[in-house]
Amino acid sequence: MDAMILVDARGRHFEIGGQVPRRIVSLVPSTTETLFALGLGDALAGYTRFCVHPADKISPERWIGGTKNPKIERIAALRPDLIVANLEENRAEDVAALDMIAPVWVAYPRTVVEAIADLRALGRLVGRAVQAEVFAATIEREVARTRALATARRPWRYAYLIWREPWMAAGPETFISDLIAQSGGQSVVAGRYPELDLERLRAMSPDLVLLPSEPYPFGEAHRQQLLSAGFHPEQVRLVDGEYPCWHGVRLIEGLPYLRSLIPE
Repeated sequence: MDAMILVDARGRHFEIGGQVPRRIVSLVPSTTETLFALGLGDALAGYTRFCVHPADKISPERWIGGTKNPKIERIAALRPDLIVANLEENRAEDVAALDMIAPVWVAYPRTVVEAIADLRALGRLVGRAVQAEVFAATIEREVARTRALATARRPWRYAYLIWREPWMAAGPETFISDLIAQSGGQSVVAGRYPELDLERLRAMSPDLVLLPSEPYPFGEAHRQQLLSAGFHPEQVRLVDGEYPCWHGVRLIEGLPYLRSLIPE
């Protein structure tokens, strides 16, 4: 096929059209899941210990550390011909060190539209453009269904917490916020990742306070803490944190999951 130039989030140029990558290292859990879905499980020489999907195919023997502390020497020993990373999930100094080992594709989707474009670009990069297009088109149909349902309902206000001690939320200009916006959700907080206190949050009167399972593992004890602070039981909901923040093929399941959160 004719050569094509792809540009990653750092502005690096990748020429495709010749040899496809045969040994890939992924530093992004959602991208690891996507590469498996594209049929590249055998080509994945290494991935992080947070790469847990698909659960029946992941092997701890291929772990190369975490997203914030990858083992550079172990990655070098794998002799990859492509490394995939994320501008926000991975540290710049680690990516710079990996640049000396193999080409590093760095993504940074901050919106659903950008995530779909990134999926198509990844497919081209690894020689799976046709398969990636099928997934991308499916996600676009799920986006349309989600927006249609949101249009039929009233907008709803939410706070999506991501940490405690201090309490922090994911606000506007994040992928989480843009994804939830597809279902009519409007964040009550300002700033990308603001710190806040529960009293101030309660005064904002969100329809829902969402407590995800990651990056902080919120559980029932934390929900009870909010109820003790004056929040109504129907106002606080535990959610699967993978669906609102994982891009790639997970969006095929994530968008229907978000539709289930829309208040009546």
